[in-house]
Amino acid sequence: MSFDKERIIAQINSINDPDLGYSLGKLNALTEFNIQGTDVSIALDLIPPFNWIEENLKVDIENIIKSQEPSYNVKIQFNEIQLPSAPRKSLKGVKHIIAVASGKGGVGKSAIASNIAASLSLQGVSVGLIDGDIYGPSQPTMWGMKDSSLPAEPAPDGSTIVYPAEKYNVKIASMGFLMKESDAAIVRGPILASYLQMLIEQIEWGNLDFLVFDLPPGTGDIQLTLTQQIPLTGAVVVTTPQEISIVDVRRSIKMFEKVKVPVLGIIENMSYFIPNDAPDKRYYIFGQGGGKKIANEANVRLLGEIPLLEQFRESNDNGLPFILNHEAGVYANDVNEIVYNIIQEIRRVNFEKTKNSELEISI
Repeated sequence: MSFDKERIIAQINSINDPDLGYSLGKLNALTEFNIQGTDVSIALDLIPPFNWIEENLKVDIENIIKSQEPSYNVKIQFNEIQLPSAPRKSLKGVKHIIAVASGKGGVGKSAIASNIAASLSLQGVSVGLIDGDIYGPSQPTMWGMKDSSLPAEPAPDGSTIVYPAEKYNVKIASMGFLMKESDAAIVRGPILASYLQMLIEQIEWGNLDFLVFDLPPGTGDIQLTLTQQIPLTGAVVVTTPQEISIVDVRRSIKMFEKVKVPVLGIIENMSYFIPNDAPDKRYYIFGQGGGKKIANEANVRLLGEIPLLEQFRESNDNGLPFILNHEAGVYANDVNEIVYNIIQEIRRVNFEKTKNSELEISI
């Protein structure tokens, strides 16, 4: 059987982008298909970030080609579609900024933020984390960096260049590196805002695929100002199942709607308890279904549920994000699935941007 190039191209174009629900042909993704001898080179332009689907697409395309010519060598290059974006004054090298928010404290927002950052880093992408909880900066504890500081060096113009600290391939900046916890508790509003601006504007973050922003809890002026000033890709809201938390989640969602930041979805933390001696049982200590209820009400996605685990707390308290703990076991899958769901929502947000631009998307 001779190699039928047109048929192969048609089959590749029929593959669906698993996140967007459209075929590669509809997305005009295939930009190059060349054959030289037994070498086939292919280029695809995809909506970023696509690291999570890259391998599956590669396998699908290789199977199509090798079904006709098993001996052919296939080289596939994946390119990012350049998204339309407004000029930035800060964070110019950061592709995607994810805000992790909560309407109130005590729901495990910072623990979720640290594990989102750690899970992203496991995919080989470049990740940063800003600890915006000035009154209770907990990221230094969760990453085992209580005694760390922010590296700095003099610049040619006489100023100082400050860099984020780094651990487990994640760049981290926190006011906990710059002040004592007892000092943080007495910081007043205007000074608080200036401290947070310093973490954003005066630190050399470099090029990052993702920056996770652990926002201060609540929905006051500080949170509103930050979400207006930072070019957020989208926001994730953390809640626990009980009604009192859900009321605060509604406020968070309204805040992001006000500043036109897409809400990527809801994460329900402490959803249920599984005793070590009875792993087949679930106890809904804080109620059941609250996250799903508010997600349906707000027409956003329930990104996932994380159980109330002693190991989760212990690992984070001892300086190792739970997802990086080899004892996390099957529960690591819960976090990784939530992060993949976040990526899906980011890709959909980015896709909507392309549809409203002059890019050649034929939907």
